[in-house]
Amino acid sequence: MPTQARVVWDSSFTRYDFGPTHPIAPARLVLTARPCDALGVFDVDGVEVVGAEVATDELLATVHDDDYVAAVKAASTDPSAADDAYGLGTEDDPAFVDMHDASARVVSGTVDSCRAVWEGEAEHAVNFTGGLHHAMRGKASGFCVYNDIAVGIQWLLDHGAERVAYVDVDVHHGDGVERIFWDDPQGDADLGPRARSGPLRVHRVAE
Repeated sequence: MPTQARVVWDSSFTRYDFGPTHPIAPARLVLTARPCDALGVFDVDGVEVVGAEVATDELLATVHDDDYVAAVKAASTDPSAADDAYGLGTEDDPAFVDMHDASARVVSGTVDSCRAVWEGEAEHAVNFTGGLHHAMRGKASGFCVYNDIAVGIQWLLDHGAERVAYVDVDVHHGDGVERIFWDDPQGDADLGPRARSGPLRVHRVAE
């Protein structure tokens, strides 16, 4: 019998850290998980809390350019060498040690959530550490290094899903997800008069 709700979380996700003055501080994750833990949400029968491994380069390459992944790895080793041509080392996306692993772990958590639901292992899944919808194929953007959502969607399409409904409720436009699938003949960005037919329907429901 499938798990009712699969939640991706452990303290390793707080390593996605752009620094103490950055608005996307890891404290936001702790402040999400802490009340869930204190109120017993994580202990409810049918709720499973899981961690995630670092996503492989092969998985990242399903949506990200190889040279971009290499640039992220280089900046992870030496943040001072970050290449702003890839959106790294900027005010929005400062480079930090182990940035690749921290970002790729988020991707793995989202893909695992998609897989668990697709394969019937879980009825529902949530990765509240993810949602990094601004990252482009070859560039970091808007606090986002790797686009976990796009990798998750691509995994579903590669494993037989004919349609994927992506509903973005953030007040900011999920432009990375849109751009990644915009020229894909299987994709459909449902944004008014620009909508196309295909298995992916991207809804921008709040701005």
